Amino acid sequence: MDKDEARGKDEARDKDDVAGAGDEVWGAAAAGAGVAAGECDAAARAEEQSRARAGAPGTHPEFDRLVRTVWRLRQPDGCPWDRAQTHESLRRDMVEEAYEAADAALEGGAHLAEELGDVLMQVLLNAQVAADAGEFTIDDVCRQINAKLVRRHPHVFGDAAAADAGAVAAIWDDVKRREREGRADAGAPEGLLDSVPRSLPALLQCQKISTRAARAGFEWASVDDVWDQVASERREFEDEERGSEEAAEEFGDVLFSLVNVARWEGIDAEAALDASNRKFRRRWSAMERMAREEGLELDGLGAERLNELWRRAKLEERAGDAGTGSGRAE
Repeated sequence: MDKDEARGKDEARDKDDVAGAGDEVWGAAAAGAGVAAGECDAAARAEEQSRARAGAPGTHPEFDRLVRTVWRLRQPDGCPWDRAQTHESLRRDMVEEAYEAADAALEGGAHLAEELGDVLMQVLLNAQVAADAGEFTIDDVCRQINAKLVRRHPHVFGDAAAADAGAVAAIWDDVKRREREGRADAGAPEGLLDSVPRSLPALLQCQKISTRAARAGFEWASVDDVWDQVASERREFEDEERGSEEAAEEFGDVLFSLVNVARWEGIDAEAALDASNRKFRRRWSAMERMAREEGLELDGLGAERLNELWRRAKLEERAGDAGTGSGRAE
């Protein structure tokens, strides 16, 4: 049997497995997966609707192969490194892979596909660690996120209507509010900000908690008031002793206020700072190149010479932007 024939048999077997499973898996696994029976019914209806649509994706045998590969790595005679991993030990890897995928998203293509695979590997490895401990499986992970997607998209799978992105955001806020109320009724009260992970980067976390507080009515009257807040926080920062803990705290308040200026102006502060970081990297690389062309190293050139190279790098970048029609770089 050649490779293509074997592959065809595997795919046919996978399709038969899926067809034989049917929607009953939702009801059978509801309790173990933490998905309510009603949500399983809704997910089953959504699956029926989606499957009936032209162009709906079929089975994914490569995904199943990957699941089995990760399972094999964790077997007693598998890879010592993979077998030693825990949820805690994988935290850093998960964050790093997510950031690498975010970088690759700016390029797209094969590099993005590779980095998304690394992120998926982290999901599957964590799920296998959990399965080995009897906690949950990758099926539970998929089942729960599918139920959440159906629940949070009543304008797609239900009777709600949403004409634009703003209406969708309002629906999401309402659904998430009812989710919090449901957890409170179950004896696990949750505050408005509790679901914002504390492990998020500080800038992104600031954006999220500020937006939620504003939607609850805790908001300035205008963007001018936010700028006044920035000025006030700056004065408080300048009143503190340089390098003190109090100065660091006040500087954090300055940053917090600036993020809210960005929110008022419709700017993603995280993306804006990321763009500035990238711009600085480009210009610094240009400075290094210019210095090498003159047989120099940047170290020890002095502030005046470095500033001259910086100005040249800016002019070069602006000229390049003008040539490509991408606009002036600041």
